[in-house]
Amino acid sequence: MKIAVFFGGNSAERDVSIASGCQVIAALREIGHEVISVDTARGLLTPHEEHQLLEKGVDTTPFDEKSLLITHEQANQLTKATRSKSVDVVFLALHGGTGEDGTIQAFMDLARLAYTGSGHKASANAMDKDISKQLFRYAGVPTADWLMMPVSKQDIIDKIGLPVVIKSNSQGSSVGLTIVKRPEDIDAAIQKAYQHDDEVMIEKYIDGRELTVGILDETALSVGEIIPKFSDHFDYESKYQVGGAEETFPADLSEEETKLVKELALKAHKVLKLEGYSRVDFRFDSKGQLWCLEANTLPGMTATSLLPQSANVLGIDFPKLCEKICQLAIKRFKKGQDKHS
Repeated sequence: MKIAVFFGGNSAERDVSIASGCQVIAALREIGHEVISVDTARGLLTPHEEHQLLEKGVDTTPFDEKSLLITHEQANQLTKATRSKSVDVVFLALHGGTGEDGTIQAFMDLARLAYTGSGHKASANAMDKDISKQLFRYAGVPTADWLMMPVSKQDIIDKIGLPVVIKSNSQGSSVGLTIVKRPEDIDAAIQKAYQHDDEVMIEKYIDGRELTVGILDETALSVGEIIPKFSDHFDYESKYQVGGAEETFPADLSEEETKLVKELALKAHKVLKLEGYSRVDFRFDSKGQLWCLEANTLPGMTATSLLPQSANVLGIDFPKLCEKICQLAIKRFKKGQDKHS
């Protein structure tokens, strides 16, 4: 296959996307595919530009607003880059922002290009935490109580109670997220979340084990457990710095518990109308209750990221996983073409 890998972009998760893109490119080339690299903030990269960009690691903090402004000003030559190279499929190694909220997906649909992951409507629904949680409840997938700003501090305390998680409604990688245990800390946490999004969610904090499961081709993979080392939750630093978290696949769960996690993950995946692959995250409280946190339409894609670990337990190594994701994208694209022919 001839594959264009889209990565970088202009979201706060730009560094994370570059890390994913680096390893996806290497994995696909390793098994014989022709790959071109495209930074969606800059366009098609030369081999030298690719090397310079991909050798950079993930910083300890999200991409800052000043740096994002610089990438916003760069020319975007996405369609030209892919069409001129006659690629079979675009691998979206993007995270957050317009790379994951349905914007780039709608652009790909208009350009009639095959691309990995879910369509634009499903991507938009999954990125919007408020909409996702409403759909989870509709499908019978338990999720913690929540409120959307604006809401008074007293309403937060009366209707949800402390502690709460205050976070941006449409950000990934825990960007802008704060766990608040004291009333006097609520306002600062809300302002922090507003720095990254126009909508802010106040969610009941669920204390318990953090579980995750990958979905590939409508099948739940291995369930894993994440134990953060730098914080009391799986924050940005814990996710992307060496030693930031202990990740165990498969998780130490009973057969019945494992089965339930997989069933709920598939329900979440399907009610959002996701396609190809995803990763669904849960909290497992001390009473044995599972609570769905979110579904990730374009989860991290380094060899040691959670989805690849979830697949590896079942004998799907990283290069084969990347290839399978591309094959599913081409299959979905051809199905759509046949439908409209």
